[in-house]
Amino acid sequence: MKLHPDQSNVQTITSYGAGWIAVDGERIERSVIIGSGGQRIDWNCRQFSDLDASHFASLAEFDTELVIFGSGSKIRFPEPAWLQPLMQRRLGIETMDSRAACRTYNILAGEGRKVVVALLIEDAPA
Repeated sequence: MKLHPDQSNVQTITSYGAGWIAVDGERIERSVIIGSGGQRIDWNCRQFSDLDASHFASLAEFDTELVIFGSGSKIRFPEPAWLQPLMQRRLGIETMDSRAACRTYNILAGEGRKVVVALLIEDAPA
């Protein structure tokens, strides 16, 4: 699917498909954290079962008002205990499939909100 954002000065997710996303036209085939403040950081996981508390603790380090977790091709929720660092900092977190997370990030970032999206980019099916 090709996305066409309004004019914005933040990095946007311009398209996505099975096993990849594109940020400002640059194709990315690995899990990634993207922030409306210009952050783009590799997120060391290839599938949902790779995730643990440390992945979500790293998200609590961002100066943001909301974290969006894109759980891959289908919606899967992290263990509640993993979210403690986010809750302690009073950071909101929303979980959705990665396609919905891309669209939601673009809308909120385009509105000037301080938002971070953590996208689980799974290997494309063979």
